[in-house]
Amino acid sequence: MRFIIQRVSKSSVTVNENVIGQIQKGFMVLIGIGKDDTKETADKLIRKMISLRIFEDENGKANLSLAEVNGELLLISQFTLYAECKKGNRPSFINAGTPELAKELYEYIIEQCKKHIVVVECGEFGADMKVDIVNNGPFTIIFDSENM
Repeated sequence: MRFIIQRVSKSSVTVNENVIGQIQKGFMVLIGIGKDDTKETADKLIRKMISLRIFEDENGKANLSLAEVNGELLLISQFTLYAECKKGNRPSFINAGTPELAKELYEYIIEQCKKHIVVVECGEFGADMKVDIVNNGPFTIIFDSENM
């Protein structure tokens, strides 16, 4: 499982010219589900993300978590995080989870995040989405369950 976490001042996701999710200060997270991922994998990355201290405290030091700053989440499913480009110029997605597995785990991640964060918005699984962000920093963190 892969999470690309971007600290944002604001972010939104649009489908068919309609904004379906938007947040202010918080994390916009691109979520890739691998073929061997489980709910346990998701739980581990969610705990780590929720506890991630990358918001500035009163001294300007990145020392506060999402909950401590009343931050919001925008969660976007993105299977292309599992693109394999070792051979040739056309990406392969053989390591991405099946659509059924990915949708199940994506929805699970959304529900688990709602238990910890007041505002959780999301994209539409499998849709052609346009994502706007104002990356604050810029500050981007990559979580890969294979390295955690």
